[in-house]
Amino acid sequence: MIKVTEATATTAGALKRLSDEGVSIWLDDLSRERIASGNLAEVVETKNVVGVTTNPSIFQAAIGSGDGYEEQLADLAVRGVTVDEAVRMMTTADVRAAADVLRPVYEATGGRDGRVSIEVDPRLAHRTAATIAEARQLAWLVDRPNVMIKIPATKAGLPAITAVLAEGISVNVTLIFSLERYREVMDAYLAGLEQAQAKGLDLAAIHSVASFFVSRVDSEIDKRLTALGTDEALALKGKAALANARLAYQAYEEVFASDRWLKLAAADANKQRPLWASTGVKDPAYKDTLYVDELVAPGTVNTMPEATLDATADHGEITGDTVTGGYARARADLAAVEGLGISYDEVVSLLEDEGVAKFEAAWQELLDAVAKSLDGKSLDGKSLDGKSLDGEGVDAE
Repeated sequence: MIKVTEATATTAGALKRLSDEGVSIWLDDLSRERIASGNLAEVVETKNVVGVTTNPSIFQAAIGSGDGYEEQLADLAVRGVTVDEAVRMMTTADVRAAADVLRPVYEATGGRDGRVSIEVDPRLAHRTAATIAEARQLAWLVDRPNVMIKIPATKAGLPAITAVLAEGISVNVTLIFSLERYREVMDAYLAGLEQAQAKGLDLAAIHSVASFFVSRVDSEIDKRLTALGTDEALALKGKAALANARLAYQAYEEVFASDRWLKLAAADANKQRPLWASTGVKDPAYKDTLYVDELVAPGTVNTMPEATLDATADHGEITGDTVTGGYARARADLAAVEGLGISYDEVVSLLEDEGVAKFEAAWQELLDAVAKSLDGKSLDGKSLDGKSLDGEGVDAE
């Protein structure tokens, strides 16, 4: 049973303040060891964590280590499954177990939180029909009401987002970098709700978040500012990502005050919340809680790697809303970057392409690691070390 105890009040003070400001704290990490050891339940109890996000890189790190997966790998090898099926079985098993840990939060928040996200195969990022089919399959395999299927915000992903939502499946839209694409994502969400409503589905049961990536924007733009090297350029370092995110929140406020939205809201639809992703700083010169302290706004989610979560608990400075009053400054900062010849459109397009490529590479590394593990066991019940999988000794071949 998950409960928050008085003993956590001091260590999680900043995290509680963040939650009180209307920011849902999700953990950007998952592994079987974290679930089995009780660590996931612990961070929910002690650190205000109310959700979990995963991605191909996270699963590559977890499953690639092999910790906690040996028995399932042996079973999968005996069955002679493909590498793709093995990976799908292991990742969905972890997400199902995590969803069970988070189920009390899901119930207590009416489905708003307590969510665990799993991403479609990143190799399908530019294939609409395949993404839709994969989303259906993942939702069926996990078979938990608090799962969210992650779909990348590529051009091919947009119609998939609408189609999946129209079937009543909750969606976490990932890899959003540009303001234009973010508006397209919100449009895809509203279209999905409208189609779901036309089918007679309960809109109150459909939830979504839009994962707007933060630190990678600074990494790319700061690199270009450093190359320019002028005082004017260097003074803009560390400002673009926050400006981009704040203007995204302004777009969110506009869309979810529109007449189109209000009609859906009257049918008990839920807003698609902005989720700040990639919130661990990449530049050690920046405060490690920069993308937490400076992105506090009601109705948002901040998914954090554990290091950022711990840093926020230890020395985060949560002083209230740090977003809605900064739109003019945000526009000025991005305009200043553009004024130095750094193309915003070029940067965000590059980041989307790189994001998809990085997840594809991580997924391939995961497939390779699992293939190696499966190859270490024969299909007749023997492992390569000469031990029978049913406990009887055999001769090594």
